Amino acid sequence: MNTFLQDLKYALRTLRKSPGFAAIAILTLALGIGANTALFSVVNGVLLSPLPYPQPDRIAALYSKTSQFEESSISYPNFLDWQRQNHSFTALAAWRSDSFNMTGSGEPERLRGEMVSANFFNILGFNALVGRTFNANDDHPGAAPVVILSNSFWQRRFGGSRQIIGKSISLNGAAYTVIGALPSNFYFTGNNFGRIPEIFLPLGQWTDKTFLDRRVGMGMDAMGRLKPGVTLAQARADMDGVAQNLARAYPDADKDSGITVHSLKQDMTGDVAPLLYVLLGAVGFVLLIACVNIANLLLARSTGRTREFAIRAALGAGRARMVRQLLTESVLLSVAGGVVGLILAAWGTRAAIAALPQALPRAGNVGLDARVLLFTLGVSLLAGILFGLAPALKTSQRNLAGTLKEGGRGSSGARHRLQGIFVIAETALALILLVGAGLMIRSLVSLWNVNPGFNPHQVLNFGVAFPPQMAAAPPQQVRNGFWQLDAALESIPGVRYASASMGSSPMNGDTDIPFWIEGRPKPQNESQMPSTLLYFVQPDYLSVMQTPLLTGRFLTAQDTIHSTPVIVIDDYFAKKYFPNENPIGHRVNLAILDGQAEIVGVVGHIKQWGLDENAKSPVLAQAYFPLDQIPDRFWPLLSKGSDIYLRTQGSPDAVIPAVRQTLEKINSDEVMYGTETMDGIVADSLATRRFGMILLGIFAALALILSCVGIYGVISYLVGQRTHEIGVRIALGAQRTDVLRLILGQGARMALVGVGIGIAAALGLARFMAAQLFGVTAHDPLTFAGVAIVLMLVAIAACYIPARRAMRVDPIVALRYE
Repeated sequence: MNTFLQDLKYALRTLRKSPGFAAIAILTLALGIGANTALFSVVNGVLLSPLPYPQPDRIAALYSKTSQFEESSISYPNFLDWQRQNHSFTALAAWRSDSFNMTGSGEPERLRGEMVSANFFNILGFNALVGRTFNANDDHPGAAPVVILSNSFWQRRFGGSRQIIGKSISLNGAAYTVIGALPSNFYFTGNNFGRIPEIFLPLGQWTDKTFLDRRVGMGMDAMGRLKPGVTLAQARADMDGVAQNLARAYPDADKDSGITVHSLKQDMTGDVAPLLYVLLGAVGFVLLIACVNIANLLLARSTGRTREFAIRAALGAGRARMVRQLLTESVLLSVAGGVVGLILAAWGTRAAIAALPQALPRAGNVGLDARVLLFTLGVSLLAGILFGLAPALKTSQRNLAGTLKEGGRGSSGARHRLQGIFVIAETALALILLVGAGLMIRSLVSLWNVNPGFNPHQVLNFGVAFPPQMAAAPPQQVRNGFWQLDAALESIPGVRYASASMGSSPMNGDTDIPFWIEGRPKPQNESQMPSTLLYFVQPDYLSVMQTPLLTGRFLTAQDTIHSTPVIVIDDYFAKKYFPNENPIGHRVNLAILDGQAEIVGVVGHIKQWGLDENAKSPVLAQAYFPLDQIPDRFWPLLSKGSDIYLRTQGSPDAVIPAVRQTLEKINSDEVMYGTETMDGIVADSLATRRFGMILLGIFAALALILSCVGIYGVISYLVGQRTHEIGVRIALGAQRTDVLRLILGQGARMALVGVGIGIAAALGLARFMAAQLFGVTAHDPLTFAGVAIVLMLVAIAACYIPARRAMRVDPIVALRYE
């Protein structure tokens, strides 16, 4: 211990004598360690840390499985059968996301809600902070309406007062008794796009006929807690048997359907894991480059300490003792770099998540915890050993007698070779990162050039929640209300077109409905029917979205409940189901609507699931049905609210205040919510890719800068060591340009070897990025060639300043010093 303290004190004194070297080394390491810490904190928060529930690995997510979708929403009757027939779960719970108008106590507000079954909170292992959660008596038709508040909503709206328990609040015009408020650490986002719901209501109290239709999923999901000793594989086999039972019992709805079972954590993290692991590997390369740079600095610095270590060896210090002393110095540097890097990581992580909040699931869980601190410590110690070991071994194996005799003058060719190897290594690593960043950038450019099927510019989207009395109004009155709303919105200065919309929403929601084509064999049951995404819209919708009309006509004001039902299909629908004929005039039977509609037009296809739709989701046919022709029996459900789309003449944001005023004049109980531009929706669909591209770009830029600095440092050092040689060359008649070529050539050769090794390595590693790419292959020659050229030019530029200094060497001065 005394020896270690002695080494530590000596290392501190040594570094204090070289503050410039210490500052550069610490800053370089801080960048590498900080980047690694920041990304590990993301990986830790999103992928590694357990969900905040008791035994979270025992909780599984369940979905209905169809011929078109591995994960589809569940019908409520099927869920009840899953509960009764399974043998793998202690309990199953279902939920669906919805929004609710809160009125009667202050300003009307639109709330995010989850309708959940009674054992939902039991499965997650949470109790109410005050009051209670749901029980079986709450979860059935006719039970007293009750509601549970999230902690944040309870604090924001009611100041955290316990007096709210037992009192009523008005939701969608009905009185709900508040029976509980959740603790602040409760976490569950459901289908609310990463946002925690504000209220929870019993699922079983919803008695709408559509909800009780076994053919309709209604956006409902389920989860279950596995019994002790039951694995996910066993649960899948069990649920497969349940699905087969339902297929036999209800062939019209469940034939050829299945049940998907996987972990709840996998369900929450989605497909982000491959991207994060690619980024973690990339940031590891940044740290390696930083370590190589510091190793080169230590090698160069060791020249000035040759006599010191020779004297220590002559006085009896063994090689192991000197290596330990040098490693103590390097570890001290790395720990200091780790402390600074930790500060940079804390700031950088917050900045990255704040810039792209929709990019990551579980983003709120990302932060610096004990695991991240331990990772930083481990990386710091490893880095110190990594960059310190080679210089320490090289320095400690000097010819001591020769060194003392020469007085410390001269340099080692072996050291030069080692420095050259380090330059080659960091050049290769930098090229790998630059190739990865280049591929991601080209992918994003390709995606931005994809036509989404509509023109998102100058389009505003928002929701309008209608007052509760609208649900009791006659259907025709509701239809007239939609027309009046459109007319009022289109009268706003700056608004060109307005259209209400229900059902599917571009890049923001989907409603799929089974169908069959009249005149062709009808499938035996709905599970065997193809599906189409259905948009319930008004005639101006096409003008708002500017989706191209390819043939026929779009919907018109004459398409009313009293006229022949019509439908407009997209070109994917037309090509798939009418490949060699004109679809106009054919009739389509829409199963759930129990009606038949005539095809009157064909429009372009919309990229419903994002610009990379084909790569991540199956393409589904799309169709547009007149809002006015929705059957009367559906209006109590649909009259709760609607999406509104506006095409504006200028910035969509500029008309928002006027829209709010217009809605207030129409009915003060109407609530406007979810305001978003279509440009923003398109950008959000690329948030994860943008997050990956930005981080990989930052890592590549760091790698390029560090490599440039490393090459510059080595060439500068070599020029200093070769001053005598250069003076002799000039004295013997060498031209200044010859010296320039000599130095540039030396640096270029090292960079060229590094580029060659880097290309070979990148060709092998790029395949791990293939799933993250779009419109470009993992071995894209243009990217590889462009990166190689850029890196060579940067390397030559880094050599140019030392080369210019070499050209100005005065041979008389150089020879005099020798």
